[in-house]
Amino acid sequence: MKYRDYYKILGLKRGADEKEMKKSYRRLARKYHPDVSKEPDAEAHFKEVQEAYAVLKDPEKRRAYDQLGENWQAGQEFRAPPGWQTRNRGFGHSTAGADPFSEFFSSLFGGGMADGGLHPRKKHSERVTVRISLEEAFAGTERNLRLTSQDGSPARTLKVRIPSGVTPGQQIRLPGQGTAGVGGRGDLFLQMELSPHPLFRVEDRDIHLQLPVTPWEAALGAKVQVPTLKGPVQLSIPAGSGNGTRLRLKGRGLGGNKPGNQYVSLAIKLPPADTEAARKAYREFASELPFNPRVNLK
Repeated sequence: MKYRDYYKILGLKRGADEKEMKKSYRRLARKYHPDVSKEPDAEAHFKEVQEAYAVLKDPEKRRAYDQLGENWQAGQEFRAPPGWQTRNRGFGHSTAGADPFSEFFSSLFGGGMADGGLHPRKKHSERVTVRISLEEAFAGTERNLRLTSQDGSPARTLKVRIPSGVTPGQQIRLPGQGTAGVGGRGDLFLQMELSPHPLFRVEDRDIHLQLPVTPWEAALGAKVQVPTLKGPVQLSIPAGSGNGTRLRLKGRGLGGNKPGNQYVSLAIKLPPADTEAARKAYREFASELPFNPRVNLK
């Protein structure tokens, strides 16, 4: 088995400090990251760099590795000294599952690392919150997402299509667009979040609107223009409608297999009595149409 010079892999001298080590690792991780690198055998180099950094960044592993290196001579086939693994398995390693590390590493430390140490990342899913407007949720939209990495590799920009009819809290799965690692990429999940709207309130796929109306529109009935996500429509207000009466505009909510509706709640608004003419009109109204709204409180 070939001895691996982790210092040489990272381009470091044996006395390199943590700052030098981290700087070199990030530079090489960016250079050989399989997503962006055009270097020959980039993935193999990337794994070597991660393995070297995994050992040298940990003080105990580095100390054990340095002791071993003092007795190694170039040109010799490497064999771990007798009893080496027994003495050095206590570094938080696990042999469970497939080992992404080299045979050299396994001969020293007995298997892949547990969560306490850096290791070549396995692919896993990512979740990103995407905030859009209600109009974008209704019609669909596109977003350019900048996805950062924790391993020093370059950030990447991903253009995603958000379909029409998405609802708050809905997740959109993009297969193979998650974190890169051994075995490819995981999935990317977009968690949808809607910005507050000045007119509409959203409940699942239904849209709610509070519509101000005059007392005579509510009492006599009227046709009024109402905003919807598809554009304004004419709404018939039945005669005798009260404050809070709810009317339905079928299919005017968010789309989907079962499109939502738009619900319009009437809010009766009184004209202000801020002029003598307005006050006179109210007095005449009270005289001509006696009405006691508290009759049932007696």
